[in-house]
Amino acid sequence: MIDDAYIFLVKANESLAGAESEFANGRYNNCANRCYYACFQAAISALSAEDMEPGRSQAQWGHEFVQGRFVGQLINRRKLFPSELRDVLARSLSLRQEADYSRIPVTEASASRMLRRARQFVAEVEARRGDH
Repeated sequence: MIDDAYIFLVKANESLAGAESEFANGRYNNCANRCYYACFQAAISALSAEDMEPGRSQAQWGHEFVQGRFVGQLINRRKLFPSELRDVLARSLSLRQEADYSRIPVTEASASRMLRRARQFVAEVEARRGDH
């Protein structure tokens, strides 16, 4: 049986590959969108690996739940991930919202920074999975 942690890590890598492609083709708004989802899906993978699923009242993985639990439990409390990742989900969500809903396009520099952080985020989750 394939577990949720594995499924969401596969999705995170697919989103990261999409972000890489979008960046290479100068589509920085799309790159920002895919960076966020790479981090979000990697965070779900990490939470699932630690048996921190959403409760019955929540039918799916909510953005606030994932961000709050990843930072609060896996970084701050359990110290399973480095503190440098603490603001990655919040920053990538903010940039994704800017990309998706603002009149101002995401710049190459902003997309490049977010892509670097998304790579690190996904890599840290993968490394932790390897420790299990």
